[in-house]
Amino acid sequence: MKGIVFTEFLELVEEKFGLEMVDNIITSSTLESEGIYTAVGTYSFSEMLQLLTHLSENTGISIDNLLLVYAEHFFSVIENSYPGLLATYKDPIEMISSIENHIHVEVRKIYPDAELPTFEVVEKTENSLIMIYTSSRAMHHFGLGLMNKTFAHFNSTATIDLQKIKEDGTEVRFVIHKN
Repeated sequence: MKGIVFTEFLELVEEKFGLEMVDNIITSSTLESEGIYTAVGTYSFSEMLQLLTHLSENTGISIDNLLLVYAEHFFSVIENSYPGLLATYKDPIEMISSIENHIHVEVRKIYPDAELPTFEVVEKTENSLIMIYTSSRAMHHFGLGLMNKTFAHFNSTATIDLQKIKEDGTEVRFVIHKN
């Protein structure tokens, strides 16, 4: 998992819960990196899972809800760092449906060894989209949060239904209906 995911996560934790919480979740975890991350480094997903688990335990907020909040934060990083990428699109359905064939291609240019989830478009209309998310990391709520922020970015709303195909969350169907 790319380091920017860790650095931005810890920045969010500090912003929302304070530096003491950052220290607490790092010291409560068994991290090969010792909690020292660079944006371009690559780190084990198990480290993120440990940090999320300890944050959840300390705050009483579920991991899924923490991932939703983190996705909102991460979308603002994308808006500020890559405005040209977002300006390519005029519609949230268009942008979300292009994750695999455009956005992930651009991400791989910056982070060639990034392990990204796949998003298979099953059905697409002007106002709806059905996609299958597949990843060895069950971070589908991070994807859901990014989708929610995509609609907000375009001053639009949607109903997004998340259906687990595999109980462990490694395969999920997103059914999106633009309002």
